[in-house]
Amino acid sequence: MHFTKKLLFLFIFFGWYTSYGQESNEKEVLSIFTFDEAEKLQQEKAKPILIFIYTDWCKICHGMKRTTFKNKKVISLLNEKFYFIQLNGEEKKAISFLGKTFRYKPTGTTTGSHQLANELGAINKIINYPTTTILNTKFEIDLQLSGFLNSKKMLTILTNYK
Repeated sequence: MHFTKKLLFLFIFFGWYTSYGQESNEKEVLSIFTFDEAEKLQQEKAKPILIFIYTDWCKICHGMKRTTFKNKKVISLLNEKFYFIQLNGEEKKAISFLGKTFRYKPTGTTTGSHQLANELGAINKIINYPTTTILNTKFEIDLQLSGFLNSKKMLTILTNYK
């Protein structure tokens, strides 16, 4: 009888431990869409679109990717209430959005920017990286914020956005 109690205890303990361990190791993944996907999904279920405009050389942009967009609460809110798009401001590929094709425009021999990044991210005709833009369900710009947004500020923005 004593051996059976120990065995039962071990089964319960390891069963609890493995299920608890699996739950805590599961991470919610941020759903990232293309402009084409978001445009099509908008017809099925209307949600605002949050666009993160960045460049490969921008350290602040990489910081937001490593911190803000890895935060569980931010991921949960973005996945539930928004369509999330990442846009490289120096993307070389043409992007079609809302019936128009946007292209990369060189400004020098090794510099340039994408028309869509300028269209969505420029504030007073100047684009800074990173810029976070929210489009409403009618694809109109509701909010543009340039600079680093930490998890707390992003949560406030996402929670208060209507």
